Amino acid sequence: MTKQSFLQGALILIVAGMITRFMGFINRIVVARLMGEEGVGLYMMALPTLFLVMTLTQFGLPVAISKRVAEADAQNDQHRIKKIVVVSLAITLTASIVFTAILILVAPLVASTLLTDERVMVPLIVISPIIPIAAMSAVLRGYFQGKQNMTPQSVAQVIEQIVRIICVAVFIQLLLPYGVEYAAAGAMFSVILGEFISLLYMVRKFKRKRTVKVRNNFFRVLSEGKQTAKDLFSISLPTLGSRMIGSFSNFLDPILVVQSLAIAGVTATVATKQYGELTGYAMPLLFLPTFITSSLSIALVPSIAEAEANKQISVIHNRIHQSIRISFASGAISTVVLTVFATEILTYMYGTDSASKFLLLMAPFFLFLYIQAPLQSALQALDLARPAMWNSLIGMGLKFIVMILFASNPSFGILGAAMAICVSVVIVTLLHLAVLKKNINYMIPFIDFVKMIILVGLTFWIGYSLKQFIPNLDGQIFIFGTLLIALLSIYILLLFILKFITKQELQQIPLFRKK
Repeated sequence: MTKQSFLQGALILIVAGMITRFMGFINRIVVARLMGEEGVGLYMMALPTLFLVMTLTQFGLPVAISKRVAEADAQNDQHRIKKIVVVSLAITLTASIVFTAILILVAPLVASTLLTDERVMVPLIVISPIIPIAAMSAVLRGYFQGKQNMTPQSVAQVIEQIVRIICVAVFIQLLLPYGVEYAAAGAMFSVILGEFISLLYMVRKFKRKRTVKVRNNFFRVLSEGKQTAKDLFSISLPTLGSRMIGSFSNFLDPILVVQSLAIAGVTATVATKQYGELTGYAMPLLFLPTFITSSLSIALVPSIAEAEANKQISVIHNRIHQSIRISFASGAISTVVLTVFATEILTYMYGTDSASKFLLLMAPFFLFLYIQAPLQSALQALDLARPAMWNSLIGMGLKFIVMILFASNPSFGILGAAMAICVSVVIVTLLHLAVLKKNINYMIPFIDFVKMIILVGLTFWIGYSLKQFIPNLDGQIFIFGTLLIALLSIYILLLFILKFITKQELQQIPLFRKK
């Protein structure tokens, strides 16, 4: 099996992420145009329940599998790799069968009571078979990541989106005459087919080399897997805990914001509008660079795990430092653009610049978020998933405290909620850095802090200066695009001058490798 370097694997994931995001956008357009607002509403109401069940089913195992397979692979222990795969499959398939049955049984209750629309029951029941399919896919993804081969899961992501786009139009049009709930079920069925075809592709890639023969002595290997299960759960359960903290936080956020704004004297209608501006307009733009940082994080886990297995502390430091540099570089340009051109971007995208105040306040603090994902992955790769979970819990607690204190104050209002999110982002990132300092004595070099400030400062000044040439960009999207391209070109030059990207790193990418 082809093993890729850290940067090669990250680049493959980044490219796949860009393609799948674009195709996912097309898919949403198709669904919206064919089903209308009501159908999309039913579709979107069913998805959070599905995601919750899938998260519970997978137990955070993909990260744990990636870490443990990388360790075993570094020691060339194929039997241990087989035990990891066998035990993981047994756990996830058993859990998926149980949770699938539970979802089917409680679907009527969830639809009528919690979601207040009985029609959601049909999409929920139709989508339930995806749970065991996704469980198997998660195990294979973790295996390939541990082998430091990111190509299979990247290709599988693209295949899934292609199948979904092809099938969604067919099934929606086929089932729409029977009612909008059946059209939503048709959209869900296309998701199942996409996941199933991508799983078949990964199974084929898994069987091709046959380094691990899962079916041979499956139950004997499973009976020997008690310690393997403990090793996996030591990472997967805290990882699951972190994700559940995030889900719980997302659930409580709108409740606390609306209640706090009510105390501040804001009416329910205005509060809903303001919360929509924050979470629907500003937050998606702020999270835009995270597909790059997420890709780096996935590639980082097996790379650090392998280095730890070989007791290469300097390599671990170098990988963490590399991922922080690249993550910061990907987020810094986004921060500057969203700050300098907040009004123009929001107006072009949404027809209003009402959320510009959120971008101006939050964008600088989100620089911490862009390096948070690789830090969390580094902690998971170093068997420090439990402290990472506690850091997330502390961040959530502080966010709620700040949100209640400031959002309920009429002087701050909805800006208090934005401030609370920023506080959480900064605190969790600093706590992750503190854990790394304590356990492996890792610190971001002072010279790099200086470089980060110079990079953001220079880019902001150049962007602001470019904007002054044409202060009124209303309706001039071509000129606006030209300004962004000019700023990006200068920014890339600055990355090389300040050595955020080095020649050695470029040479790890086949396109730039000397023949």
